[in-house]
Amino acid sequence: MAIEVGTKAPDFELKDNHGRTVKLSDFRGGKNVVLLFYPFAFTGVCTGELCALRDELPTFENDDTQLLAVSNDSIHTLRVFAEQEGLEYPLLSDFWPHGETSRAYGVFDEDKGCAVRGTFIIDKEGVVRWTVVNGLPDARDLNDYIKALGAL
Repeated sequence: MAIEVGTKAPDFELKDNHGRTVKLSDFRGGKNVVLLFYPFAFTGVCTGELCALRDELPTFENDDTQLLAVSNDSIHTLRVFAEQEGLEYPLLSDFWPHGETSRAYGVFDEDKGCAVRGTFIIDKEGVVRWTVVNGLPDARDLNDYIKALGAL
């Protein structure tokens, strides 16, 4: 079960597609975070969602907001995927320990071995203010993210 609105967001430390360490707590006091979990790079729905974010990037990555996308792929897979699709925001690897961060947020599918489509909007104090969780085949609506960010 996914963590709920009003809950302190679990901190994490993951490597991005360039091998850099990214910690959620580094954004506390400075930026709201759109934390997006997706199953796997190079799959149809995931590629569509991540490219839609790319096309609206100034909405999700600016002085007030940071976009972080997390999958269970390796950093090497994420690097190639980002280069191929022109993704310039951090793609974080929850590869090892496999799914640890996805589990902390309650969006890891044990049977499939990957995260489901969970999105968490976290305020500058580190509290989850909005969330949506969709099954593997169901894309999310970016307009919902925009409305939730506008409410912060």
